[in-house]
Order: sequence, then C-alpha cells, then structure tokens
Amino acid sequence: MASRITAVAPRSRRRFLLAAGAGAAAVAMPQISRAQTLNWRFQSVWRGKDLFHEFAVDYAKRVEEMAGARLKLEVLAAGSVVPAIQMADAVHAGILDGGHGLAAAWQNKHKAYALFGTPPSLGWDSHGFLAWFYQGGGEALYKELVSGILKLDLVGFLCVPMPTQPLGWFNREINSGGDLRGVKFRTTGLAGDLFKELGAAVVVLPGGDIMPAMERRLVDAAEFNNPSSDLQLGLPEVAKLYMMGSHHRPAETFEIIFNKAKYEALPAELRAILRHAALSASSDQLWQAYSRYARDFEQIRKRGVRVAKTGPAVLADELKAWDAVLAPLSKEPFFAKVLASQKAWVKSTGAYLHTNNLDSNALLSAYKHFFG
Repeated sequence: MASRITAVAPRSRRRFLLAAGAGAAAVAMPQISRAQTLNWRFQSVWRGKDLFHEFAVDYAKRVEEMAGARLKLEVLAAGSVVPAIQMADAVHAGILDGGHGLAAAWQNKHKAYALFGTPPSLGWDSHGFLAWFYQGGGEALYKELVSGILKLDLVGFLCVPMPTQPLGWFNREINSGGDLRGVKFRTTGLAGDLFKELGAAVVVLPGGDIMPAMERRLVDAAEFNNPSSDLQLGLPEVAKLYMMGSHHRPAETFEIIFNKAKYEALPAELRAILRHAALSASSDQLWQAYSRYARDFEQIRKRGVRVAKTGPAVLADELKAWDAVLAPLSKEPFFAKVLASQKAWVKSTGAYLHTNNLDSNALLSAYKHFFG
C-alpha cells in the first residue's frame, strides 16, 4: 500500500516547524529550577590566617562553583560568631548553618567522637580511615552516634586524608617513651590520653597559644599537625628539634557539618553538591598539602632546626600505650562497637595492602637510589 503524504500549507507549515523546534529544545534543554541564592553562614574552628581555614574557604568556593551560585557559604574564622569549641552546638541550634573542623573536637559529648577524628594506630593511614568511613560501615556508625545517641541536629562528612603527623617539637631528643615522663606536652584528643599513659603532663592549648606558651616555658614540647601549620605558628622559633613520624596520630581528616533540618530542606542536587564537594576536596587538598608541606619542611630546615626520625623504641612504646588507653574506653558499648568495626576493616584490607604495597623502608631505598 502506497504511503499517503498530506500537503501542508506554507503558513501551517511554519507553525508546525516552530512547534517541532520548541519541542526538541525542551528535550535537549530541560527546565532547571533557578531558586533565589541561599547564603549560609559557615564557621571554621581555625584562625583566619590558618592553612586549614584556607581549606575551609576552598571547600566553600568548590560548592559555589558546582552549585552555579545557587548556594554560597560565607566562611567565617573561629570566634566570628561563637568560640571554636562551641561551633557544633551553634550548628545544631541553627545559629550557624554549617562548619569546618575536626570530629575529635567534640569528644566531650561522647568519647567515640574521637574515633571519627583521630583514631588509634591500627596499621592504617588516613586513606584507609576514609575508606572505612565510606565503604566499611563507618558513616552509618557516625550517623548512629550523631543522630541516634546524641540527638544532634547535624549531618556531616569526613574529608581530606592527612599525612602521618610528626611526634612534635622538642629541645631534647626523645629516645623512648620513658623520655616523655614529666614533659609538659601540648596535644589534644585521644593523643592526649596516649601521652598521659607515657607519663607526659598533657597541656591542651589552641594552636595560636603554643608558641607563647613555649616561650614562657609553660610548655616544654608540642605537636600540632604538619610543617606548614607549624611554620605558621612560629614553632621553629621556640624549639630546634623536630621529630618526624609517630603512632599518636597516623590518621586524621576534617569534618564538615551542616544543620540537618536546613540540609534536608535543600533540593536533592544541592545536598549532593555539598557531599560531593567534600569528596573532591579530599583529593585536591591532599595534593595541595603534599606540595606545600614539602616546601615548608625545607624552610624549617633552613632555620637551623634539627630534624630527627622518631626511633623504633618510641614507636613500640606508643603502641603499648594504645593498648592501655583503649582497654578502659572499650568498656563503653558504642565506643567498643566503633573500634571493633575499625579493627575488622583494617584486618580485612590490611592483608592485601601490607602484602602488596611497598613499606616505608622499600620506598626509602628507592628514594635514595635516585636522589642519594
């Protein structure tokens, strides 16, 4: 049967083509909601000139670029609205919309919070820690703690795997755990419990107070985080021995939090942007850290600082101290539950990683082969 073609009058034909073109455009370019720009107050726990505050600003810029300016985070330094230690409470109450800091800072609410910020040295690094959080059940446990146990109106993400942190800044070398006995030592979090177990007199201070406290001999030694932050804090001016590597904090990440009610009221695409901006920051900010830490490490050495690798006796004593610290804490059921999950993850993944990956001695031999 032959096809029948109906002639279309010129005027009708123009209408038909316009309608068809409009329909095609609707398929190719679906309507995207363009709501009024949301401006959220987002406070960090860092000083305005701190490297980590720069990372908070970087995260906010990342969100704005991905959101097409539909959501802007106004980044405020510590103390702009509330003191750093009250940041999570202010986000919970809706005084702040969000914040950038460390989960371990909230361990006064529940000791298990520390396990989501600065977990013990189990044979993993920060990459393995984040892998546990997002692939090994850690995020579900975090939500159980925040929303279920503590009833906080918060939602949070962990991001940016930090390199192993130095033992710290001293004026005499530490050759065993016993050498820390009686030392007035600045640290925080679970590391504070660890150094107390080693006999140190732990002093908790904000980063900006470390240098003046050491100048006045209120503190004998200190650790903070990394060469760049240590240089910013002026620590090379008050101590001339920098001991590198330690079991006190081999894994740490940032925590980004938002008011849960406000977060859940956002369109799905903006909620996804807040989450995925945190995940992408994990890579980009680590790369920045590698570049900057190495450069500032060289600056520290040029200032007459002696750099020493922490010896095996100290590392062995730290691991024994971890046993002593974790035993009583594990009597609390939820702390024990999180720690058991972390240990199971490290045991299952470590069998492959520690068999396959080159250890530090092998990498060092390769480095020396090419660079002397």
